[in-house]
Amino acid sequence: MPKVEVSLPDRIETEIARLVEQGEFVNRDQAVEELLTMGVSAYDVEEESETTVEEDLFTQTVEDQQDPAMHDEPQDDGYTF
Repeated sequence: MPKVEVSLPDRIETEIARLVEQGEFVNRDQAVEELLTMGVSAYDVEEESETTVEEDLFTQTVEDQQDPAMHDEPQDDGYTF
């Protein structure tokens, strides 16, 4: 397993120590490993799904647009003379 050295702010170090003391993790190494894994997992996004979402949004917007000249029946806009 690769070794990594990181500098953490005091508040993060204190929070990790508190979690270990409360029994959430067996030791500091396990806490750091699991917390980093959860953080990385949160950013694990498939590129394919992003493209699909963007295409769907564009397609939906275009499909929602209507050409007024294409209407067969006159629409009453509420104005009369």
